[in-house]
Amino acid sequence: MAEGVTARAVAAMILDGVLGQGRMLDEVSGGDLSPADRARAMRLAATVLRHLEQADRVLDRHLRKAPPLSVRNVLRLAVVELAEGAPAHGVVNAAVEIMRQGKRTAHFAGLVNAVLRALPAEGLFVGLPPQRLPRWLRQPLVHIYGRDAVTAIETVQTREPPLDLTLRPGLPAPEGEALPTGSLRLHGPSQVSTLPGYDQGAWWVQDAAAALPARLLDPQPGERVLDLCAAPGGKTLQLAAAGAEVTALDISGPRMARVEANLRRTGLTARTVVADALHWQPEAPFDAILLDAPCSATGTIRRHPDLPFVKDGSDLPALVALQAQLLDRALGWLKPDGRLVFATCSLLPEEGETQLAAALERHPTLTVERTELPGIQPDWWTPAGGLRLRPDYWAERGGMDGFFLARLRQG
Repeated sequence: MAEGVTARAVAAMILDGVLGQGRMLDEVSGGDLSPADRARAMRLAATVLRHLEQADRVLDRHLRKAPPLSVRNVLRLAVVELAEGAPAHGVVNAAVEIMRQGKRTAHFAGLVNAVLRALPAEGLFVGLPPQRLPRWLRQPLVHIYGRDAVTAIETVQTREPPLDLTLRPGLPAPEGEALPTGSLRLHGPSQVSTLPGYDQGAWWVQDAAAALPARLLDPQPGERVLDLCAAPGGKTLQLAAAGAEVTALDISGPRMARVEANLRRTGLTARTVVADALHWQPEAPFDAILLDAPCSATGTIRRHPDLPFVKDGSDLPALVALQAQLLDRALGWLKPDGRLVFATCSLLPEEGETQLAAALERHPTLTVERTELPGIQPDWWTPAGGLRLRPDYWAERGGMDGFFLARLRQG
């Protein structure tokens, strides 16, 4: 294919996989691409998913009838690129070339050319509302947080998120914005492996919100600490860097391999275990446990814009039940007076506030500890002592992942 076409063609193929086959972005093969082209294709596809409704509103003004999905996805890709200010000549030519290369799409090349050349030169998305959350998620969130808050969340989620790093003190680090909670935020595109300190294991990529559960747990040197559901390992690294004796457990072998790779890169030490936590049994109780439980991941849509198009909320009851099982089991592995941080990257109270209330009912001796953390606003704490984080917090800085976390003390 001509220069500049390959990454766009793969981006359109990735969109076909997400929107046509219900596959997550990281499950769709990008073909035989260079790392740079693969990264560009993924970024283009993710950007389209963040602006899909806006692109469709623009296109529907110029389409008499709906084209096949693969054709619409190429049009969507072109519209989003034009809205971002990409040169029209290259965008239109690439879209037409992609159509011509496909046996089933070649006869749509003229349509694609005509539609794209009919679009205004600028202001394509001006006045259009941001990409809305799916109905199954938006309705309960409007009820919980209010319409204005949900619109603010949606607005943040249309932007490509910045890159957050968790640092090891005294080691090299890139230049960036020091966040109030202790993370470092990098704005603009970055190739992670080329940043200062990468080879020395001086930091790791971790959203600022995702770094807070380990900070809330406050591991101490020499403590026996369990990181339950540990992959991809950012929290394991935090616990190990604090000097704790860490056991990292996850049910997925491939995901645990990523944890082990990060441990090697950083030179940190933890015992890694691949096992089902519902059947595994530790040799001895722990001083502290961090349970970042499997959840709907509805707090991470700013980083995973494919999620609303793949998930429908039907797995929520099973996830809530699993979280309760894991929490009950983990509490049984604590030493007397041990502490546990429960966390989910979810915006739904069933996986946060309601889950906490149910755990306190099941365990009368369990108490919630609210401890001060740098950079946390007082109104982020719930009346019950949990910490509720939302994507629209720090909106002017690029937002944060949505999380619920609570620190529990075993009586």
